[in-house]
Amino acid sequence: MGADFDTTRAFIRDAGRVVVKIGSSSLTAPGGLNFEHLNALAIELAGQRAAGREVILVSSGAIAAGMGPMGLRVRPKDLATQQAAAGVGQGILMSAYSLALSDFQIVPAQVLLAPDELIRRTQYRNAQRAIDRMLTLGFLPIVNENDAVATHEIRIGDNDRLAALVAQLTHADALVLLSDVDALYTAPPSDPGSERVAFVPGAEALARLTIGGTGAAGVGTGGMTTKVQAATMVADSGIPTVLTAAANAPAALAGEDVGTYFGVTHRRRQTRLLWLAHLARTQGSVRVDAGAQKALLGRGTSLLAAGVTDVTGDFEAGDPIDILGPRGDLIARGMVNFAASELPHMFGLSIEELGHRYGSDYRKEVVHRNDLVLTDAVF
Repeated sequence: MGADFDTTRAFIRDAGRVVVKIGSSSLTAPGGLNFEHLNALAIELAGQRAAGREVILVSSGAIAAGMGPMGLRVRPKDLATQQAAAGVGQGILMSAYSLALSDFQIVPAQVLLAPDELIRRTQYRNAQRAIDRMLTLGFLPIVNENDAVATHEIRIGDNDRLAALVAQLTHADALVLLSDVDALYTAPPSDPGSERVAFVPGAEALARLTIGGTGAAGVGTGGMTTKVQAATMVADSGIPTVLTAAANAPAALAGEDVGTYFGVTHRRRQTRLLWLAHLARTQGSVRVDAGAQKALLGRGTSLLAAGVTDVTGDFEAGDPIDILGPRGDLIARGMVNFAASELPHMFGLSIEELGHRYGSDYRKEVVHRNDLVLTDAVF
């Protein structure tokens, strides 16, 4: 399924709908926003739109933009002050984008998202429809994590993952990750012998790299780890990615040999399966026997009660659950058709036996194969 280097670059160059993510380090300066960099980005996005592309921007920078008006010299560490800075800075950030884009008669549309808000399928689909309509009406969606009401500590790099989720959500043709890092390297760029990694065809190639003295499990430290995770996530969903510095944005969007390209590793997945693989918070798990595991992994079948041996958690019908192999290893996720309290009475029974014993409503799979995704898509 993987594409080669030239094909991946061509995919980026010819993408009709592209998600562009810009990091805080590329937009901010001591005391607030770097308007020179922001204006340069606006010029590039306007040019892409003029060329007929649909562009969705995932922008960091809200907290940094709020620090100046709040009299803060360093990024706050406590969550409440981070939330306050995001609340102050979000308006400043959008105002700056509105002004920069107005020269090109482009109106930005703010979209505040957080992964936790997209757990429910209804919310996921609502966000999808909203962004699609913005694009249809000619607006430029600017997406940011909803930091002002975050329930967990805000971490640098979260918007890389958010950008990957937005690319999946909107069925984008390409993802462009822009930051102060110009590429993935085999070691810290200052080290002798360090080389730029021009192309990553898949997870196996990534696993062979040693980045910054660590194995692929770490793939470097700090922001680089989240960028690689984002790129490999969308690669699994059929979306190519290029990672490079913000200054290289024109070249990257043109598919030139800059930065690091990530080739696709899987065909496009249905939105429901993308949600299940990357956003759903599972409510429990079932364990299956060796026969069921072989059928799930080898033949892509549904999960039947006959192969279930144990259940944990307190889930209801329709909830997402983990599916574990005989040794307890995660092999799949799925939308379950029965509540946790019902399943112990069904262990070992076929669909026909379920129907005879409990009625026609029980004549179904524990997890249908159309509502199941294997762990090669779970991160």
